[in-house]
Amino acid sequence: MNKLKGKIPAILLLCIAGIFIFQLCGSKEKKMDLLFRQFNNEDAPSASVMVIKDGEILFNKSYGLADIKRKIPANENTNYRIGCMTKAFTTMSIMMLKEKGLLTYETTLKDVFSDFSDYGDEITIKNLLEHESGLIDYYDLIPKDQKEQLKDQDVLNLYKEKNRLICEPGTKFGSCDAEYSLLAMVVEKVSGVKFAKFLEKNIFKPLEMNHTVAYEKGISTIENRAYGATKVDGKYVECDQSITSAVLGDGGIYTSVGDYYKWDQALYTDKLVSYDTLKEIFDGGSSDGYGDIMGYGWFHYYSHGRKVMGYYGGSCGFGSGVIRIPSEKLTAVVFSNYNTPDDYIDMYSKYMKQIADIYTKPVN
Repeated sequence: MNKLKGKIPAILLLCIAGIFIFQLCGSKEKKMDLLFRQFNNEDAPSASVMVIKDGEILFNKSYGLADIKRKIPANENTNYRIGCMTKAFTTMSIMMLKEKGLLTYETTLKDVFSDFSDYGDEITIKNLLEHESGLIDYYDLIPKDQKEQLKDQDVLNLYKEKNRLICEPGTKFGSCDAEYSLLAMVVEKVSGVKFAKFLEKNIFKPLEMNHTVAYEKGISTIENRAYGATKVDGKYVECDQSITSAVLGDGGIYTSVGDYYKWDQALYTDKLVSYDTLKEIFDGGSSDGYGDIMGYGWFHYYSHGRKVMGYYGGSCGFGSGVIRIPSEKLTAVVFSNYNTPDDYIDMYSKYMKQIADIYTKPVN
């Protein structure tokens, strides 16, 4: 993704080395095994990988441990927290309400929440979807003495009372996770249904994503759960929760590659929303300043005349990524329970692009 310009030298070295090694390999599976070799040992955390083309699963393999403490290996049914890839599901929820006429792009935060500060009159649903709200992100607003995990309602409360704008809404791109937490609360308020239940009723159940959940501690459970990990002093240690891990709208879904397949295939159909609405989702967004269009839970750009869509996510102990080339009906998705503070963004350049190189024409 172009916004990674600050890391280009390291990424170029990775890609050049990877391409050279790939040329020496034989089958696509061997190339994939080589790409994910850091996960392919008995002590490592896991990565579950799926490649789909024309509805057929070309590659489906899991490496490493879903639970490093209990030595439980990962498989296609392992459920990972997918971080910011949740935003595509939050977007879908909003667009469902829009199709029903319950809100519009011009609905404002003040329209939905009457007790919101007056500056909410300036922030529309469209601004939130397209990362042009002008809001300070909520990470910078969390009280220093905060001990309990934040939830979406807590995020909303951080914005209700004071003007939290850093620029006028609609004037500047600025990716802000709070926007999608606020959208989740809009879904709750407008639908009258808790966000996690809305997802379950309107997306997960219709698609038979039977093991996918927007996880709420003490309310829901996660089957075949992966536990996050990171590396400290050369050793893998469990690192599963942070103070923001319970916020749902911007990152709280747990799913598996097996269930994600059903979501991916549904996006070629009008099962959830109309084709016109899908086009709005896939074409919408604003320029991130690096040549990509970002918003509505996806980024997209063009490579070799093809539209390339994708997203990545990172949260405490987890990293995820997806690349989608609709013209070839090709999707590659990776979920991992390994993350370090600085490298989850590399998921796209280090893994997603190279997977696309293995199964189709190169992606720039």
